[in-house]
Amino acid sequence: MAINPVSDDTPIPGSYWGESEAGLIKNHLYIRDDTPLHSAFHEACHYICMQSERRTQLHTDAGGDYDEENGVCYLQIILSDELSGYSAAQMMQDMDRWGYTFRLGSARAWFEEDAEDARQWLLKAGIIDRLSSPTWKLR
Repeated sequence: MAINPVSDDTPIPGSYWGESEAGLIKNHLYIRDDTPLHSAFHEACHYICMQSERRTQLHTDAGGDYDEENGVCYLQIILSDELSGYSAAQMMQDMDRWGYTFRLGSARAWFEEDAEDARQWLLKAGIIDRLSSPTWKLR
């Protein structure tokens, strides 16, 4: 995946949500200086979690089913600890502020108490290992 910076006040190509939210077109992640980290991570994780056939056709709407979307959310939390100066705790707060919705009311409660199915999905897809560490592989 290539990260493509976009000039301030320029519409972000491939942005599903518009405004400052990250965009995806094929293997390009588009971001601006005002793109929230959770948005960049979420779209990058969609790219990681989708099958290769969808990746080649990818433009704006990452699609995917319920299980994949949960895998994406779980993976973005795990990967956030890999970025110096950011953390899973900050990612979960940002997700809550943006409006991600989870049955248990918060990203943290979902991640800690209700996300075993998402973890298993990522494990089966080879995206994380048994210790829930990233494998750095695409699905």
